Amino acid sequence: MPSGSRSAPHDRDGVVDGIRSAESVSELADILGTETAHEAYFEAKRVWREYHDGWFESSYDGDDSLPGDCVTVNGHDFHVHGITHAGTDEEREFLREHVSGYGDGVTVYCEQGIRRMYFDDLAGVCEMDDYSWSKDKVDELGSSESAPASRGADDIESLRSRLRDSVFALVKSGTVVYGEGFADAVGDVASSFLTSHAEVSKGDDFESFRLTRQVARNPERLDELQTYYRRNLLPQPLESDWMRMHDLEIEIFTHARNERMAEYAVYHNVEDEEVHLIVGAAHQPGVVYCLEEIRDGERTTEGFEPVG
Repeated sequence: MPSGSRSAPHDRDGVVDGIRSAESVSELADILGTETAHEAYFEAKRVWREYHDGWFESSYDGDDSLPGDCVTVNGHDFHVHGITHAGTDEEREFLREHVSGYGDGVTVYCEQGIRRMYFDDLAGVCEMDDYSWSKDKVDELGSSESAPASRGADDIESLRSRLRDSVFALVKSGTVVYGEGFADAVGDVASSFLTSHAEVSKGDDFESFRLTRQVARNPERLDELQTYYRRNLLPQPLESDWMRMHDLEIEIFTHARNERMAEYAVYHNVEDEEVHLIVGAAHQPGVVYCLEEIRDGERTTEGFEPVG
């Protein structure tokens, strides 16, 4: 992926504040002094990543709690925990150990699909409706005439994803022989060729692929994966706007689901002062952002309608 123009703003703090407050990718061009919004997006990613490098300390804090971020909304603590949801026994046991230890008065909400993967027999764990909601929204977008083209696009995207994962797995296997430096260099090259503009907005690259596989077998390192996405994903409005520019349907299934999950948890929780959301790690920064908007009165759950 192109990195955009490598501008060197004299007021880096001011630039980062501008990125943080921007509502659209088009605003970034003025903030960063680039000629196009396309250049501005990639420049913003670079600036955001470099500025925050090392800033996001482990949310594990050396204790035995499940790593994540906490946002207090109207006196209720909403803890958001990003996981790999790779379906490994190690992650399953790790999560169940924590969740089964929560006492009365604690609610646990899972991104749709995670409950069946890890917590199917735990009555106190609830499944959200984010995927069903997204599917309904996508169905509302198109007519039956556009369905065949959409399926064809899905097939191409699926093929690209499988090819990317296969190449990344091959590069990772070379680490044993050639070392980490080889994997990093070749992985970066592979990412630039195999990662689409939409996938950039999801944080899908070689490093996330490698780290996710490692953490899936060593879930004690979940804080590292969470930190990776905090550094590499821009604030929710920008990633959402970029994704809409390139693939509206994927945006509904990715960043829009962050909004849905945040609103779902706040809408459904009435009494419990401690609430836990277990979501894919790439969703965590966006869910946290949306919870902060609700906390600050910039987003409301009025008009929320459960699916089904």
